[in-house]
Amino acid sequence: MICVIQRVTGSSVVVDGSVVGKISTGMNILLGVYKGDDYEDIHKVVSKLVDLRIFNDEQGKMNLSIKDVNGSALVISQFTLAGSLKKGRRPSFDNAEEPVRAKELYDYFCSQLSSHVPVEKGIFAADMKVEIHNDGPVTFILDSKQL
Repeated sequence: MICVIQRVTGSSVVVDGSVVGKISTGMNILLGVYKGDDYEDIHKVVSKLVDLRIFNDEQGKMNLSIKDVNGSALVISQFTLAGSLKKGRRPSFDNAEEPVRAKELYDYFCSQLSSHVPVEKGIFAADMKVEIHNDGPVTFILDSKQL
């Protein structure tokens, strides 16, 4: 499982002209699911995310978690994160999880994260327009296989 985590002052997602998810201070999380990912991967990633100190304290140091700043998360499914650019010029998505299983894991990820912080979501497999106000910019990549 791979996440691109962005510290944001605001983020929103639009589907068919309507806002379906919107947050202010918090994290915009683009979530990619690989074949073979499971609930253990989700538990590891969620555990890391909720205590990750990427928000500034009074001295401007990254010392606060999303919980410390009463932040929210906007989680967007992003199968292209599981793509490979190794060969040729067209991405290969052979390593991306099948849609039914990927949606199951995406929904479970969101439910687990929502037990710690407020969560907004995109719509799985929809054509989404995501607006991200990256704060810093601060961006990290988190891979469950490296935890």
